[in-house]
Amino acid sequence: MSHLIDRIDHIVLTCTDIETTTQWYERTLGFEREFFKGPEGQPRYAVRFGQLKINLQDKDTETPTKAGVPTIGSGDFCLISKVPLDDFIQHLQAVGVSIDTGPVPRRGAMGPIRSVYLRDPDQNLVEVAEYV
Repeated sequence: MSHLIDRIDHIVLTCTDIETTTQWYERTLGFEREFFKGPEGQPRYAVRFGQLKINLQDKDTETPTKAGVPTIGSGDFCLISKVPLDDFIQHLQAVGVSIDTGPVPRRGAMGPIRSVYLRDPDQNLVEVAEYV
């Protein structure tokens, strides 16, 4: 059994302020917000893009399935841009979001990529890339 997993469905970020984080992901990356009820009926929040999403929680979010040490600012993940990276960089400039690093060459899951790195409001490292 070599490949048991098909894809990532969602990740979870612990954030200082869910609304501030939601607005950043909407403005910067074009994500859509989602509100849903957790298994115990508690309110939960997410930002969606394509077939994937990022669930957002603050330190007080009650859920039985939570990381052992949920830490603000510990996220580090890569997203593949739907538009050419140069167009994405122009978008960042238009909305006033700074690039932390890049563009730089990197290696993605399927080969060489060209990446820029951003910091969300909680200092999570968000890499946005295109395959070259």
